[in-house]
Amino acid sequence: MVSCMRRPVIGICTALEQARWSVWEMEAALLARSYIDAIQRAGGLALMLAPDPLLVDDPEEVLGLLDGLVLAGGADIDPAAYGAEPEPQTTGTVPERDAFEIALARAAIEADMPLLGICRGMQLINVALGGTLLQHLPERFGHEEHRRAIGSFDGSEHDVELLEGTVAMRVVGEVSHMTKSHHHQGVDRLGEGLEVGARSLLDGLPEAIELPERSFVLGVQWHPEADRTSPVVGALVEAARLRARGQASRT
Repeated sequence: MVSCMRRPVIGICTALEQARWSVWEMEAALLARSYIDAIQRAGGLALMLAPDPLLVDDPEEVLGLLDGLVLAGGADIDPAAYGAEPEPQTTGTVPERDAFEIALARAAIEADMPLLGICRGMQLINVALGGTLLQHLPERFGHEEHRRAIGSFDGSEHDVELLEGTVAMRVVGEVSHMTKSHHHQGVDRLGEGLEVGARSLLDGLPEAIELPERSFVLGVQWHPEADRTSPVVGALVEAARLRARGQASRT
């Protein structure tokens, strides 16, 4: 009974960045509080996961502690991860983080663990399954509407179209959905087994991707953690809760 009532444990991967706090300035494993708040509001227990080289070879060591996994936003993914050379606008890559998250994403998918990718995290899911990225959207589409103000969600809203019959549509619950956006890269070639769940009304860019053969693998290009009305993080937590209950009933 106790195990059935516990909160689902949601692992969320941190960034590795140079940061300042109190009197210190040094490299840190960090995460915006909005991600933690969104998981906790939905009834989950958030567990921050810093890149760990040993887990690249054995991701099951940490996945065994989790009921669900979130890949958060952050730095550009190293183009070497998808067989490309970096373009001038691709900066600040952290290959250590990329390798860690790719290993966790692949293992979570293999285990059918609920997985949510947010912004960079959606792109990471695509790369983990063999897909590629557009490295600078303004060069493809001729506008800056996906990242209007660097470092701010003010005025960042734009609408996406959810596709019928998709996980994204089931989660969001409406055909046209207003999102908070902050990215300059995007999905190009889809990874193996992935399908598009939503597209931008601005230019048709994929805004959600999913893996129909798994119970809950969803990537969204927008930032649901920055929108208290968004149901996306809650859907991940609920999927993790159901998985935890199912495992508890088998023990």
